[in-house]
Amino acid sequence: MSQTSTLNLTFEEYLVYDDGTDNRYELVNGELIMVPLPSADHADIIDLLLEIFRAEIRKLNLPLKASDKVGVYIGKSSATGREYSRNPDICVMQSEAWLSLKANKTAAVLKTPPVLVVEVVSKNRADDYVDKVDEYQRIGITEYWIVDRREYKISVLLLNDGCYNVTEFRGSNRIISATFPEIALSAEQILSV
Repeated sequence: MSQTSTLNLTFEEYLVYDDGTDNRYELVNGELIMVPLPSADHADIIDLLLEIFRAEIRKLNLPLKASDKVGVYIGKSSATGREYSRNPDICVMQSEAWLSLKANKTAAVLKTPPVLVVEVVSKNRADDYVDKVDEYQRIGITEYWIVDRREYKISVLLLNDGCYNVTEFRGSNRIISATFPEIALSAEQILSV
């Protein structure tokens, strides 16, 4: 269960926030939401995809970096004016964006949209299927994968004229990725780890 703080933080305050623990937080409507530790199955999927993405980046010498420890700045809510920042399970960004994060010396949160994010669905399905779809689409993330162990499918959302087109992959169907077009990977391979 995630905990919510009563602090109302700006994005700049969020970047330097330290409660003395190793807890990870998202900034949602100006409030800190603790990101719970993943289950073992959830962590295995993240590890597998990171290995595959990193191998593909090396193989093709792509100017990208894949990480499970990078957040994404979403912006301000039009309704409240408060800020949002999310922590995708995996974030694939341009190498220059990573170098910029390293130079900042604050929390690793991208202000420019990454090229691909992955969310492994856990307890709050609406976050991944509704809220984050809207947020990631709005800031221009080109590709968003939703890995759903309960429905046993992978949804790949590709940005087209500002809106996501969704393709679902199940079983042995080869996943089609705009970021990694040569990847030979099926939903079954991911979901059976």
